[in-house]
Amino acid sequence: MTNPTQTGFSLAEDGVNPSEVPQRTLYTGAKMPAIGLGTFGSDHASAGLIAEAVLGAASVGYRHFDCASVYGNEAEIGQSFQTLLANGLHREEIWVTSKVWNNNHAPKDLVASCEQSLKDLRLDYLDSYLVHWPFPNYHPPKADVTSRSHDAKPYIHEKYMETWGAMESLVERGLVRHIGTSNMTIPKLKLVLRDAHIKPAVNEMEMHPHFQQPELFNYLIENGISPIGFSPIGSPNRPERDKTPEDTVPTADPVIVRIAERLNVHPAVVCIKWAIQHGQTPIPFSTNRRNYLANLRGAVSEPLTGQDMSDIAALDKNNRFIKGQVFLWKDNQDWEDLWDVNGEITPA
Repeated sequence: MTNPTQTGFSLAEDGVNPSEVPQRTLYTGAKMPAIGLGTFGSDHASAGLIAEAVLGAASVGYRHFDCASVYGNEAEIGQSFQTLLANGLHREEIWVTSKVWNNNHAPKDLVASCEQSLKDLRLDYLDSYLVHWPFPNYHPPKADVTSRSHDAKPYIHEKYMETWGAMESLVERGLVRHIGTSNMTIPKLKLVLRDAHIKPAVNEMEMHPHFQQPELFNYLIENGISPIGFSPIGSPNRPERDKTPEDTVPTADPVIVRIAERLNVHPAVVCIKWAIQHGQTPIPFSTNRRNYLANLRGAVSEPLTGQDMSDIAALDKNNRFIKGQVFLWKDNQDWEDLWDVNGEITPA
């Protein structure tokens, strides 16, 4: 990545030089910053506040921003991008992701949704564009977990590949540089890799010390797909509707706390450091400058020891926080039906 002093863009005195931030090399050869700023406000952060955080995060050295149409803030974030680019930051210096929402899986709707995201974000192209969920099951924003779409459907591979074909057309048109998946499972990915003309470059998935998904993670690495980890510190501010009694708190784990005390950092920073060293790209969300700067500094400061990494590896509780209940397609289903826990796609 270009040194910010070469562009005229002003990096904050206490910021992190983007050239020092680790990079992921995708199968295309493109380099993606190994930490990004998430922009899902979990219903508690306004679009304006998140747009301000994008400006602030860029000023301290962030160059990777993870967006989505369903977050309802791309137009405001686009104003921030416009400001950054007008002040000397070069487009090729930033990595911007967006995602198509579930009610736009039909090819013509998907293309229109991508074009709208580009218009809102005020960009000519996206570095990556993802299918947000493999299910076309729409639910209104802030829906309760018991909410169900009246025409909800299971994963239908033939339909998904029609969606994927539209994703591929975006690459061919130059609107998108890379396409990827999100919230997928190994059985589904096997079919996509079998049938795709352009394979996914990334897969976005929940990952934190209490939910490490080692089988899926290893499958992605073996197939040249870069894992991006959302909720890397356990998403403490996720909506109340997404919380269940069995949920744990990674940042309160005694092992994480002990390492944080030794390094004199917040436990969240330990989770971020683990994620990067583990080989994923975390996309923590924060609108608090102190926090998002601390997360970025964690990417370039003293690495965790081998013993730290081993200790954290032993913390996996297989505790998924974002269960996706609203995407179930029939009565009397368990949320695990969405995740193919038996190694096969859950039938209709």
